[in-house]
Amino acid sequence: MGPSIVIVDDHPAIVDGVRAWCARAEPEIGVLASGARVEVALEEPAAEAVVLDLQLGSGSPAFGDLARLVDAGRRVVVYSQHADSDTALRCLELGAATYLTKAEGPEHLIPALRAVVQDRPYTPPVLGGAMAADPRPDRPALSEREREVLLAWFESDSKQLVAQRFHLSVKTVDTYIGRVRIKYADAGRPATTKAALVARALQDGLIDLAGL
Repeated sequence: MGPSIVIVDDHPAIVDGVRAWCARAEPEIGVLASGARVEVALEEPAAEAVVLDLQLGSGSPAFGDLARLVDAGRRVVVYSQHADSDTALRCLELGAATYLTKAEGPEHLIPALRAVVQDRPYTPPVLGGAMAADPRPDRPALSEREREVLLAWFESDSKQLVAQRFHLSVKTVDTYIGRVRIKYADAGRPATTKAALVARALQDGLIDLAGL
């Protein structure tokens, strides 16, 4: 059995399709639960990733639901009908692991899920186009919580202290820092060590020498 996921989507045909793709994957991707509300994902802590439809119900894009999942330390693959760059980049800024349109289908969704659960970057075509159009292509869009955790880690001797400060688990702290590394790698500026991340933060103005 491969990784396990939860599907948050209010279209039964989409849920059935994603389930079928996951069942045919080699190795199989287990679907632990599915539903039309984000709570179904929050109630499945064993799931290694969440496939999130950004348009739940008839309202506006569910950026708030995405933020709730990210704040809970979940790896989120946004799977949306929206193909515009602004929406894709907004999701990255909120902490999504990657962004796919529903037109990109199983040939991208399944590889994206495999990459995300291993904390590896995955950039499908629509997201690649959005990032290429970003006026700051070399500066990754970090979410507010990612920046907070990263800077706290720079100031602390251990991730345990960071976890205590934000009332998180060490695993969740690792997840946030891993996402920052992925975003820098996607931007062509890999930072595989703490020292390298400090250097990137200095270059991007997230910190200054006086703060170290």
